[in-house]
Amino acid sequence: MKGVLKLGKVSGIGIEVHWTFTLLLLWVAFLEVQRGGSTTTILMNMALVIVLFFCVVLHELGHALTAKRFGIKTKQITLLPIGGVASLEKIPEKPEQELLVAVAGPAVNVLIALILLLFIPLQSYLGLDVEALDKLVNAPDIQTFLFFLFVANVMLVVFNMIPAFPMDGGRVFRALLTFRFGRVKATEVAAGLGQILAVLFFVLGLMLNPFLILIALFIFFGAYGENQMVKQGALLKGHLVEEAMLTDITILSPSTTVEEVITILLKGTEKHFLVADQNEILGTVDHRAVLKHAKEPQRLVSEIMKKEVQQVESSTEIMGAFEKLAKVNNDLLAVTKNKTLVGAIDRTNIGEFILLQTTLSAE
Repeated sequence: MKGVLKLGKVSGIGIEVHWTFTLLLLWVAFLEVQRGGSTTTILMNMALVIVLFFCVVLHELGHALTAKRFGIKTKQITLLPIGGVASLEKIPEKPEQELLVAVAGPAVNVLIALILLLFIPLQSYLGLDVEALDKLVNAPDIQTFLFFLFVANVMLVVFNMIPAFPMDGGRVFRALLTFRFGRVKATEVAAGLGQILAVLFFVLGLMLNPFLILIALFIFFGAYGENQMVKQGALLKGHLVEEAMLTDITILSPSTTVEEVITILLKGTEKHFLVADQNEILGTVDHRAVLKHAKEPQRLVSEIMKKEVQQVESSTEIMGAFEKLAKVNNDLLAVTKNKTLVGAIDRTNIGEFILLQTTLSAE
């Protein structure tokens, strides 16, 4: 993701903060100025946001480290104004695993809240009226700071457990439904409820807080996207790469020139090419690289190709190839059979295969 500040790594998981996070700090400062707050209260509120987002990092690490137990890696955790996002390579398909991964994040906040309870006289705060609480805000101290941090963690737990898929509560809801109805139907129901709640958040955001609008958009499109992905995965289940792979492809030689590749591009529809020499796969070249070097027509393909070639066996399930394409910085996979090159597969061809299966399943 562009515009991020990398903070470091925990257990191999990168922690980064997006530049838009500063907008949240400015928004908090603006609201405090609007209500006539002092420099002390402004700094205290900004510090509360920063510490709270440290709790959010711990929350996301709860998800990531639990997923790691099931062999699922997390690329990074990114802090955004609306919260944290742990980029898991995939969501566990087994409902019991998804349930544990989903609950792990809120469980971290529950633990933080319980630890904070050891340092704050909660009973004395619960007995205060609105006017007394407002005085605490205007004259903050460390104990008051910890109290509001406690409240914020409790609110994080409550908010995250709302069954608005793909939030934590929505994933818990989907996992529980999966035990009864299967993953596809469970996702459809959870996503539908999530989108309904997203519309409600959007309306509340218009009336109360603009950040709710951002959360509503995240939920609405996130629910739609994951629902489509699960449906596509179900359509691809049991189908092998050899059923969808490209076989009528142009294999470039390392001595092929840019000029020759341009001719091939203009004559056909291929955009991505494998480079091989006597059945040894050496790299890949796409139309972007060719256009970039169009002014050097005699330049060799071997000089501009990507040397990191990802391969997949023809007997692999298509979903495995689809997931591999999502992980690597490449648009084309070489397909082999008994270590011999037999074709290639890309996102476009998988998309066409999904469209065909959708049509066939509708008949």
